[in-house]
Amino acid sequence: MDMLEEHIRKNRENLDKYNPPSVIRRRIKKELGIGKPMLRKWISLAAMIVVVLGTAIIFFKPQFRWTDKENDSTARTYPQLKETEIYYNNLVNSLYKEAAPLLINNPDVKKELNTDLSQIDSICIDIKKDLKDNISNQEVVEALIQNYRTKISILEDMLTVLKENENNPEKKKSHEL
Repeated sequence: MDMLEEHIRKNRENLDKYNPPSVIRRRIKKELGIGKPMLRKWISLAAMIVVVLGTAIIFFKPQFRWTDKENDSTARTYPQLKETEIYYNNLVNSLYKEAAPLLINNPDVKKELNTDLSQIDSICIDIKKDLKDNISNQEVVEALIQNYRTKISILEDMLTVLKENENNPEKKKSHEL
């Protein structure tokens, strides 16, 4: 290499006269990583910064979390209410599961039952909003519990009638509930 360096130093002026063709220049730049690859590095660095900042915002800012904030705040304010909701929802689910096989033969009753239950659910949502607004909290909690009891009463009554119809074939033929 010493001989090559010496040759280049001696003939530098003669060698600098000639410019390499543009094809060779592009290939050299590409091999050295000059130009577009540098831009690509900056873009990837910017993308990583955006991802890191976005993740940090999502995890550290409470308003961006994916939890049910209404239920969490209600549960913190009224822990007994959360337990009560769980109890009544489990009771409603078990009654509905018990009635499900009987509802297969009565699609009209099933449709009406689902309509009634969805109306009660929408009322419960409105009541929870009132609870969040601190409107006479004790009365709101009692109204919420009363709606759960109404839901259970509807399911129990419907279940009783369906069982009677199943056991009594004459009522089944006359379509009485």
